[in-house]
Amino acid sequence: MVFLMILLFSYQMLSNPRLKPVQGTLNVVMNQNVTLSCNSDSGSPPVRYTLFKRNQKVSTLNRPDLTPSLFNLTINSASDLGEYKCKAENNNTSGGKYSNSLSFTLLEPISKPVLSSPTSQAKKGQNVTLSCLSENGSLPITYIFFKGTQSISSQVMMQKGAAEIVLLINSSSDFGTYKCRAENVFRRNAKYSDGFNFTLAEERRLSQPLIISLGLILLLFAIGLALAIPFFLIPSYKAKKFKCTRPSTGFTSTPNVEEPEDEVIYSEIAPVKPEEEYINFSVIRREDEKGENLKLQYWCFAGGRQGLSSSSYNTGIAYFYGDSSEGVKKANPK
Repeated sequence: MVFLMILLFSYQMLSNPRLKPVQGTLNVVMNQNVTLSCNSDSGSPPVRYTLFKRNQKVSTLNRPDLTPSLFNLTINSASDLGEYKCKAENNNTSGGKYSNSLSFTLLEPISKPVLSSPTSQAKKGQNVTLSCLSENGSLPITYIFFKGTQSISSQVMMQKGAAEIVLLINSSSDFGTYKCRAENVFRRNAKYSDGFNFTLAEERRLSQPLIISLGLILLLFAIGLALAIPFFLIPSYKAKKFKCTRPSTGFTSTPNVEEPEDEVIYSEIAPVKPEEEYINFSVIRREDEKGENLKLQYWCFAGGRQGLSSSSYNTGIAYFYGDSSEGVKKANPK
């Protein structure tokens, strides 16, 4: 009986081993060296420990006692993160005993955060939004905002996306330099953004598209006015100028002046002004010695074309030759 008890003690079954990280955490970074410990608390030595990664054998260690076996690893890629297991065997264990499984978590240091806003110009009394984002880095990421060196927000922890803060621009001091800081589990790797400044927007500044639109409207109005002048204003002006009336005061012959019977007295034509195209003049024939009634005819002349308006009291027609720019050259009674 005693022999059986000694025999059972000598070939004690191994307990299931425990696998754990020596450094106490499963968080790792790329190219980091890590150590896994595997051991059974009870069992008959010697014990053989084998480490597996995704059911693939990594390494085997033999221990003469029940002290832990240490497996050294290097995290070179995402495949080195796990999952890991270990198996313990002795001479009395069929198939061995397996440990719990472990996987590492790859931690990525944060990248430099970017501070931005939908607008870079602001007016006094306006609310503005600032956003801070680190595009790379293990989550969660904690953000905090600063104006100058003074903190203006509490810590904001984000599982994803950017942190935001809304500010009220009350005075010129609120147009100072803003920054944000981002950090994750790597506390010593906190990083700051570049500075961001708001500029004061002009209160009554017209936008460039509005200025261009007003300029086009004025240009079209000027073109329309220029086109309207030849069709509406000039014809009306010409009609008014061309209207011919009988002169209220005519040139008559003087009784004491001896003149040939058939000679015609001419009126003087006023010089044509540069801006005028039309002149008015009258030609009056004096009464002859036989007492015949006066024949009065007068014309309006424009640029070589004449319009006739006459009041006839007797026979006879006076003729006009020449151009308005040259004046009256000759007139003969008929």
